[in-house]
Amino acid sequence: MVVVNKPSGLLVHRSEIDRHETRFALQIVRDQIGQHVFPVHRLDKPTSGVLLFALNKTVARALSEQFSAGTIEKHYLAITRGYAPQFADVDYPLKEEQDKYTDRKARKDKPAQEAKTQFERLAIIELPVEIEGYPQSRYSLVACKPATGRKHQIRRHLKHIGHPIIGDAKHGRGRHNRYFKEHLDAGRLLLHADSLVIEHPIDQHSMKLIAPLDSIFQNLAKRFQWQHALPDYLLSGTPNHEEVEADTTISANDESMSTPLTDRTARQST
Repeated sequence: MVVVNKPSGLLVHRSEIDRHETRFALQIVRDQIGQHVFPVHRLDKPTSGVLLFALNKTVARALSEQFSAGTIEKHYLAITRGYAPQFADVDYPLKEEQDKYTDRKARKDKPAQEAKTQFERLAIIELPVEIEGYPQSRYSLVACKPATGRKHQIRRHLKHIGHPIIGDAKHGRGRHNRYFKEHLDAGRLLLHADSLVIEHPIDQHSMKLIAPLDSIFQNLAKRFQWQHALPDYLLSGTPNHEEVEADTTISANDESMSTPLTDRTARQST
């Protein structure tokens, strides 16, 4: 297996959704390690974080079965508008969001599918900034644990409970998105896949794969004094003995893509 920390703004693989894009995580990793890799799940283009590839078809099949069975734990962090509830179990079926290019032949009358996400508010802040008519603006740091894997599930569930993610152009609030971009240097979707807990496909040991936060997320955490609410490995990139850190960060702005993967890839079992 190979684990990478995908930056926001990078597609996992070629897609009709963005036909003009020329750079993809799959090809970058293939070129870095010098062999073919197999994707076993995906992250949306604007979402950053843990991205897992297999090095052969057998491992890819075993991992894909874990994702399909829902036995893999997926953990995300998001920054949302407003004070989110301390805890929320959202069980709200979602109709499939279809793309005009990739879903041209898909059924248009498919019923809504089961979708469940657990949310926990980790920290809050109130800024003395007037947006949308209020003298102050409130935001939350939220841990998200989806139990199902519907398209844009976390983004849509947070919108459903009235706390859209900052930077979400489709489901969020434009004025708040612009404020973060123009005044806080945070012009990305503030959703990060911080970890996956999987069963090693060969020896069945449990593994936690982690991806530290990028500079945008870390700068916001420091500015808002949220460091206490986050584990050290997300801020420093230092895992403990039970965790395996993604070994390379592929930068959306790095034209050379020359950073090699090391021998500490997720082949390790813990």
